[in-house]
Amino acid sequence: MLARIGRAVRSHTRFALLLASLGADVVLDGIRPTTWRRTVRGEFRRALRQAVGGGLSTTLVTAALIGLVMVSQALYWLGQAGQEGLIGPILVTVLVREVAPVLVGLIVMGRSGVVIVSEIGGLQIGGQVHALAAQGLDPFLLLLPRAAALAIACFTLGVVFVVAALLTGFIAGSLAGAVHIPIGSFLERVLLAMHAGDFAVFPAKMIVIGLLVALTACLTGLTASAQDDAARLLSRGFVRGVVAILLASIALSLGA
Repeated sequence: MLARIGRAVRSHTRFALLLASLGADVVLDGIRPTTWRRTVRGEFRRALRQAVGGGLSTTLVTAALIGLVMVSQALYWLGQAGQEGLIGPILVTVLVREVAPVLVGLIVMGRSGVVIVSEIGGLQIGGQVHALAAQGLDPFLLLLPRAAALAIACFTLGVVFVVAALLTGFIAGSLAGAVHIPIGSFLERVLLAMHAGDFAVFPAKMIVIGLLVALTACLTGLTASAQDDAARLLSRGFVRGVVAILLASIALSLGA
């Protein structure tokens, strides 16, 4: 009876426990200078270029849409209500704290996470991962540079997203005649509305979400079996990544 109970619990918590273990290993090994050998640094640069370059255009387009739909409308209706003093707090609460981390995480997952699932899943199914281990090479080196690259890429794209959304919303509001303040005053209101904790929570959210995207993608690929086809593997990795993004965003928002 105990074996059956334990088997059921392990089957439902195995992925989460592996994810936590890999996350701890990435953080501990990532701060060791000896880990970053030439080949690891080369893979890190490649993954970083792919993540930032592949997600930049999508981030700018999405930020422009959010600026038109959210920022400009907030400027218009708050101006109509005579509550322009609430522009900064509302945009910080909604855009910076909640919308930007989730949307950028989804973009990174769709543009880079599925690529990692496909690459590592193909290596696992083809037996190359076991071949690397048999040759004395640590398969963990497949994960570390990708995790670090996606964490930095997610933070970078998050900053780009917020700036582009604010500028697009301000320009759209100005053209619609809803904004009667200069852009410097608008950006100053947003910055003054940010508390000290916001300057820590926003980077923490972006970095943690980037790490989770990479970890879930790599772990999904490493746990692939010969029966998994590409469609099933990619859909599984994407769903796991989305759940990890939402849980991380909620947890850090509640913790702040």
